[in-house]
Amino acid sequence: MSNVKRILVIGINSLPEPTGIGKYTGEMLSWLAEKGYEVTMVTAYPYYPQWKLQQPTSGLSYRKERPSKGITLYRCPMYIPSRPTAFKRGLHELTFFLSAFLMICRLLFKRRYDMTFVIAPPFHLGYLGLFYRMLRGTPVTYHIQDLQIESAQRLGMIRSSRLLSWLLKVERHMLNAMDHISTVAEGMRKKVEQKTSKTVSLFPNWVDTISYYPVVNADNLKRRWGFSSADELVVYSGSIGEKQGLDGLLRVAQRLCDQPHIKFIICGTGPFKERLVRMAAELNLGNVSFLPVQSNRVFNNFLNIGTVHLVLHKEDQADMVMPSKLNTILSVGGLAIVTTHPGTSLYKVIKENKMGLVVPPQDDEALAKAILRCCSSDFSKIRRNARDYAEQNLSREVILQKINALL
Repeated sequence: MSNVKRILVIGINSLPEPTGIGKYTGEMLSWLAEKGYEVTMVTAYPYYPQWKLQQPTSGLSYRKERPSKGITLYRCPMYIPSRPTAFKRGLHELTFFLSAFLMICRLLFKRRYDMTFVIAPPFHLGYLGLFYRMLRGTPVTYHIQDLQIESAQRLGMIRSSRLLSWLLKVERHMLNAMDHISTVAEGMRKKVEQKTSKTVSLFPNWVDTISYYPVVNADNLKRRWGFSSADELVVYSGSIGEKQGLDGLLRVAQRLCDQPHIKFIICGTGPFKERLVRMAAELNLGNVSFLPVQSNRVFNNFLNIGTVHLVLHKEDQADMVMPSKLNTILSVGGLAIVTTHPGTSLYKVIKENKMGLVVPPQDDEALAKAILRCCSSDFSKIRRNARDYAEQNLSREVILQKINALL
């Protein structure tokens, strides 16, 4: 019998999604396979960040895929809302849970896996790992990318105190049953440890510091995206949803209309994008451009054209999610403005390592002043600090070795 260790991964996002949780999950699968593990993942069909099923698949049935040696994907059907309201998002996650449960039942009759690795959100997927452990004895690692319940509460998606209390109780029961728990940020780790008696490990998202690096004379690249070398480009790249508070960015762009050399780029897709485009048109903002998600082939060059990069969150969101986009910005030696409050883990890491600027969330005036400062002053030292931090602390190889040690 083969001595190769077999890993079962359960999560809603995976290959080939280019951003968010799916990006990191896909890279983890590939890395584990390269290290000789046999990796199987129960996941959904790719849909993020467009919130649309990617063609040509219909997504109405189960499908087995082998994207590369050592990796097997079991795609499970589910409901995908084009506009994910709170109710529709709940239905979306419930349908995946049910279809994934049926797939887990099928896997019970195959050779036993040595470890189950569950990725949240959705938070309740952890019960699928516990179900498999109950029948096959496989230990479960529960990895938290986002504190989903708290984020939903702060965004107004959960208004019932009774429902909130029940969800937190269900989550606490699940956490206490896990063999191992990890998360991506120090602030999140502390919050999770308040819910459970278990020790929570820190396993941050990483960046490929070889593929993402500073480009000399990046001003010459601006013409590829329709800008002049003299333009100062303020870049937001990532998911376009409610929690980013991008409507505030449009107000900031309106404040800076008298600075024609400062141009704003909002790059990405998401459920809030159409509304944002309409708002920009209504405000007649000629200094704002909307771009689609950029391919990996050009993404390093695209990030390098930015004078400043924005990492935005609404009030009280900074310790609920860890902005993985910041890692890539740091890797290219980008100058980041991050919205967060003093005391958050995000604030501390930026200030202690002198690798970016911090402004309060939803403070349009402070953000506008910070952008003006970034477009008129020399921040080369901060840019060097950013790249150094990425190489020393966020390298993909360094972080994924932690998984190897765990396995």
